[in-house]
Amino acid sequence: MARLQLSQTLNPPHTTAHRQKYDYDLVIVGGGIIGLTLASALKDSDLRVLLVEAKEQSAAVAKGQAYAVHMLSALIYQGIGIWDEILPHIATYRRVRLSDADYPDVVEFQTTDLGTQDLGYVAEHQALLEPLQKFVQECSNVTYLCPAEVADIQYQQDMVSIDIKVAGEVRTVRSSLVVAADGARSRIRQAAGIKTHGWKYWQSCIVAFVKPEKPHNDTAYERFWSSGPFAILPLPRNRCRIVWTAPHEEAKALCNLDDEQFLEELTRRYGNQMGKLELLGERFIFQVQLMQSDRYALHRLALVGDAAHNCHPVGGQGLNLGIRDAAALAQVIQEAHSRGEDLGDLKTLKRYERWRQRENLTILGFTDLLDRMFSNNFLPVVIVRRLGLGILQRVPMVKVLALKLMIGLLGRTPKLAQR
Repeated sequence: MARLQLSQTLNPPHTTAHRQKYDYDLVIVGGGIIGLTLASALKDSDLRVLLVEAKEQSAAVAKGQAYAVHMLSALIYQGIGIWDEILPHIATYRRVRLSDADYPDVVEFQTTDLGTQDLGYVAEHQALLEPLQKFVQECSNVTYLCPAEVADIQYQQDMVSIDIKVAGEVRTVRSSLVVAADGARSRIRQAAGIKTHGWKYWQSCIVAFVKPEKPHNDTAYERFWSSGPFAILPLPRNRCRIVWTAPHEEAKALCNLDDEQFLEELTRRYGNQMGKLELLGERFIFQVQLMQSDRYALHRLALVGDAAHNCHPVGGQGLNLGIRDAAALAQVIQEAHSRGEDLGDLKTLKRYERWRQRENLTILGFTDLLDRMFSNNFLPVVIVRRLGLGILQRVPMVKVLALKLMIGLLGRTPKLAQR
């Protein structure tokens, strides 16, 4: 990995005649999982990539989160060539049990429904971030600035001028394209004047790690209660990640309980199928929101991941949508580059926007519908949703379609996932 030294210029040594006005072909702002995924996906291109991350690597790796990693995301990482480094450090689930509170019918998705070895995976933040950071270090076409901060961006007709502050000094680089991978509160998106639509839910999520007395048997659970979804995700070393959604005040009250009281409430919600629970580490709480950007692209600017959209955590869709964004954008710009097109031209970037904005909107709508359908006790809605669960349980074609939607196998598949 090429690292910045203050004694060096930021101009890479190799340029061709038609690219000499640019220092880099694209600058990715945000070195989290999505920004790193995009940079990694461009390894086999001859595109010159600058990746800018504001946080120290150690601070980013220490982030205590865990994510569902869907089948399509795994295929994308296989296509990049990094999956073999990730897989030993994450958990595999081979069953998903979907239920509605205490209603006795349970929908169980299994590997036999798709004829696959696994249904999905669960990874802690560092289990994804560390291999991606290491992988990018081996990408000769990527320069990684960390910690560094984008101070200003000036969009011009034929280039983008970016002021980057690193070690107290400000340097200016020129690029064909800027990619905002800087999260839900994206400064890049806001500075560009891209509007967003959506809402904050009446719910917050409590997340925690627990260790059950009995094995989790590689099973993921999603149980819907009138207060909100409750998910149990398996992790290595027989641990589980709890994602507990509840109205704000209820969630705050639960989070303020001492460990013993919290475990009592958790066991009531969790059930006793895994025996006694042990709480590991701290609990965290965050508010749930839905957000969709009006545009994913402007002239010389593209948005990926949380900078472009947020959804309800039900079904573990959020990170996976961002991974698909990164794979799609990498494909669009590599194809444009191979045809000698301007990477930052709006016509080029509209191909990415048309691809991902529609597909993401489908998932945002799906997660919103799930939450609203199940997070209430209105009798007609209860009847409809339990009829729906019965159909899922008894009609194989509907069950397979629902499963494919949840794990990303419906819609357009990036070429990386087809390798």
